[in-house]
Amino acid sequence: MSTATHEETLGFQTEVKQLLNLMINSLYSNREIFLRELISNAADACDKLRYAALDNDALYEGDSDLRIEIEHDASANTVTLRDNGIGMNREDVIANLGTIARSGTAEFMQQLTGEQQKDAKLIGQFGVGFYSGFIVADEVTVRTRKAGTSAQEGVEWRSRGEGEFSVADIERDKHGTEIILHLKDDAKEFADEYRLQGLVRKYSDHIEVPVRMPKIETAKDDDGNEIEGSEVTTWETINEATALWVRPKSEVSDDEYKAFYKHVAHDFSDPLTWSHNKVEGKLEYTSLLYVPGRAPFDMFERDGARGVKLYVQRVFIMDDAEQFLPLYLRFIKGVLDTRDLSLNVSREILQQDPKVEKIKGALTKRALDMLKKLSKDDEQYKTFWSTFGSVLKEGPGEDPANREKIGELLRFASTHTDTAAQEQSLAGYIERMKEGQQKIYYVVADSFNAAKNSPHLEIFRKKGIEVLLLSDRIDEWLMTHLTEFDGKTFADVAKGELDLGDVENEEEKKAQEETAKAKEELVKRVKEALGDGVQEVKITHRLTDSPACVVLPEHEMGYQMRRIMEAAGQPLPEVKPILELNPEHALVDRLEASDDDAFGQLAHILLDQAIIAEGGHLDDPAAYVKRLNSVLTA
Repeated sequence: MSTATHEETLGFQTEVKQLLNLMINSLYSNREIFLRELISNAADACDKLRYAALDNDALYEGDSDLRIEIEHDASANTVTLRDNGIGMNREDVIANLGTIARSGTAEFMQQLTGEQQKDAKLIGQFGVGFYSGFIVADEVTVRTRKAGTSAQEGVEWRSRGEGEFSVADIERDKHGTEIILHLKDDAKEFADEYRLQGLVRKYSDHIEVPVRMPKIETAKDDDGNEIEGSEVTTWETINEATALWVRPKSEVSDDEYKAFYKHVAHDFSDPLTWSHNKVEGKLEYTSLLYVPGRAPFDMFERDGARGVKLYVQRVFIMDDAEQFLPLYLRFIKGVLDTRDLSLNVSREILQQDPKVEKIKGALTKRALDMLKKLSKDDEQYKTFWSTFGSVLKEGPGEDPANREKIGELLRFASTHTDTAAQEQSLAGYIERMKEGQQKIYYVVADSFNAAKNSPHLEIFRKKGIEVLLLSDRIDEWLMTHLTEFDGKTFADVAKGELDLGDVENEEEKKAQEETAKAKEELVKRVKEALGDGVQEVKITHRLTDSPACVVLPEHEMGYQMRRIMEAAGQPLPEVKPILELNPEHALVDRLEASDDDAFGQLAHILLDQAIIAEGGHLDDPAAYVKRLNSVLTA
């Protein structure tokens, strides 16, 4: 190897500096994961070379036996890990080892608290990859060359993890990457053969690429006696080195499944559940799907990386093959290995191949079945729902064919418990429906408290009818697509005519009609006083404690969705509400007895209060305050 040339010193990206500092301190108690992270990166590099060599066999440079090698030197206090994978050029090194080119970085940094235990979990969620080497090393050296380039295009990268790194050109005969960890004084335990072997078997046994370590053997004579001075070094494969997903399920332990998930997802935590399935017939493929225990930071960036790791006949093709699962299942991680696609498949080809759509349909059902099974465990499903529930709510609109299956998995807050926890299933709601009840009732608001205290719930509480309390931003959009479940239709209690079905008897309905008729003159006067401010005025029986409420037409966009659309700059047509009055309330009695001037003031106050209670915004808040003060001081 020649002397390094064209050396330059560069500064780490700000986020990398923060990450290194926090990681070195926060992950101290779990520092052995450094080897797992570095082996995973090396395995990915080997996979990428194997795929690139499909079109250009010369990239192997006569060395197609892909492998990962680990050596240690106790006297020098170093651990060296090398692979003969794709390697990097100078630009790759600067981009990959000096920055975090990942969406969600800023949000990740904002959530770090400085508390080691919490930060360790967040860092594990974000993934640290190469930088994990600094957990055990006070200096890291990387020597690499990209396959297909000349020996003179090697690169050496060095850093002590303290804010800057150096990059120099070197001569390197072999393609691939070598990482030398100069261990800290308190990390000497890792410069030990048995310690390293144990970590490989613990964390990386499932890696398909052979992980090898040197073994010194002494030749023996015919009598079995060692021949002095005849030591030779051989390489011993430490890991199973067989693709885990091709092994029978009965031969794979839970610990192996969990370890493989951490490799695939680059996650520190265990998955909630997984599904391993082999299909033979018209389509032949094996899938291993996981539900993570925590969400990635870029989960709500719909253009972020997602999808499964795609293999064709055990040859790695691409990471994040998003064509095989719908967007609302973007949190699912795993592997798909199929014989039904060509080895030179591209993302563009995947979008046009009819086999892909068939596999997507099958994997989607497999994932939903996996979630249904998980839902049988209440505690596990609470974890899942709190993490991924809002994403799953995108499903009914995106995947009508599986709307009923998705509906089984949805959870909501409701008046059944009056707590904000979204734990009530639609099946459970139907089981609790009152005799004669024909619909599933819900209310949408900006917050749980606003939903729980909505005046529209008053008659439902009186009748003992459960109402779903929806306050997520996506809920109103969800309900435009989730129109029925298990034969029951949904009804927004704040829209259209109130219909309690057979829960109300004929006597109640007749009494309501008589009351409405008796108040016709009051309704007429209120409509005249409010003019174009309302679409209609009615007497209602949906209120028991409030004097009035506003109701929107049945198919009109609700207040929550209108605010979201307006915030996004979408112009919306004006919608005039329907004002409904409670004939049993004292304020309505006072309204009816008022003279013309006071009548107009009080009618506007009742309308404005009803709009506020519904979560709406007043066009002229100052006018409302002026009217209220006038009535209060009269």
